[in-house]
Amino acid sequence: MSRNGMTTLEGKPTSAFASNVWFDEDTLHVDLLDGRSIAAPLEWFPTLIGATPEQKADWRLIGTGIGIHWEALDEDLSVAGLLEH
Repeated sequence: MSRNGMTTLEGKPTSAFASNVWFDEDTLHVDLLDGRSIAAPLEWFPTLIGATPEQKADWRLIGTGIGIHWEALDEDLSVAGLLEH
């Protein structure tokens, strides 16, 4: 739909897929395939905030990037869940 010359999305937003995960001192960063990035405070994720740098770096994508999994930490995050915050 177009309003005042601007294109808008209606209904359910398109799916987003992760392409990369990285951390700084107190933030989880997730890069998406469509060029967007998500940043969330580590304090939202008790398992990750208590993890070593090596454990945080040992992640893999779930499916085509719908989520992120840390095997050693038994932690899973969905991209959709991160976008809801």
